[in-house]
Amino acid sequence: MDEQKEEREQNGNGVATTEKLWNSTLKTFHSATFKANQYKRIVQKKIDLSAVQKKISEGHADLGKMIDDMREAGEKAILSKADVKSMFAHLDSLKHTAASLIAEIDRIKTEEEPAEESIPEDIN
Repeated sequence: MDEQKEEREQNGNGVATTEKLWNSTLKTFHSATFKANQYKRIVQKKIDLSAVQKKISEGHADLGKMIDDMREAGEKAILSKADVKSMFAHLDSLKHTAASLIAEIDRIKTEEEPAEESIPEDIN
């Protein structure tokens, strides 16, 4: 009798240990996938930010050339010209986009891993 009781206790401990190990593995997996997804999103936002910053630099160069060409042509009140105002508006829009991307990157960096997700008991 004692042998059967001892065997049942060992099997019970084995199941509990296996379940704990499985739960620990799932938590580690979810944590790793969360961090990987977070990193992927940050990298994509940084790529987008780099593209916007490049457009801003190109816009500055275009604006400078446009103003210089107008100055050489002897035009007056260059900053009140529609083309120049349009270029300023475009640059402001790009700067706003860049600021939004920076804020989004900061928000993603501070995201906390969600509390333990509901994991179905039977994952078949």
